[in-house]
Amino acid sequence: MLRNSPVNAMPSRYHPALVALHWILAFCVVGLLFAGTLVLDPLANDDPAKLISFRLHMGLGIVTLALMAVRLVLRLSTRTPPRARTGNAFLDRLGPLTHWALYGAVLAMAVSGLLFARDSGLPDAVFGTGPMPERFDHPGRAVHGIVASVLMALIALHVAAALWHQFLRRDGLMARMWFGPR
Repeated sequence: MLRNSPVNAMPSRYHPALVALHWILAFCVVGLLFAGTLVLDPLANDDPAKLISFRLHMGLGIVTLALMAVRLVLRLSTRTPPRARTGNAFLDRLGPLTHWALYGAVLAMAVSGLLFARDSGLPDAVFGTGPMPERFDHPGRAVHGIVASVLMALIALHVAAALWHQFLRRDGLMARMWFGPR
């Protein structure tokens, strides 16, 4: 088979399953960060709304972890468009590093959330009949909070880069993460 045949050609877009997972996970991750930071954190532990919020947060966190695992497998097993080129060696290295850091941070959020929940006895309260823990001063919570801050910074960098490509460079890079012919 010829090296430049259409079968071997680099796709111009990501696989549709990766595109769908990208946007679903973006919604999930931003929603979880919003809920954790602005809803859960300010609520008192004896507030009944906190238990309901934890149920939603933990359930969506588990779904997000599963979807992220599927996305990682698909990302490693499908052909992808060539790396974006900006003409700047630093930026050309920063893009892929940021993408892999996003994967790592989302996975670290999920794992630290699971460890925090386990160490605090939260699953018994959220999914069972146990009481809500009085305090959440566990190392897993601190890690979860730090990773949340790192993840928010990475998301801001990712969005800023996408907007820079779209509106300043006008190179059509954002179309790669949308549906259409590959």
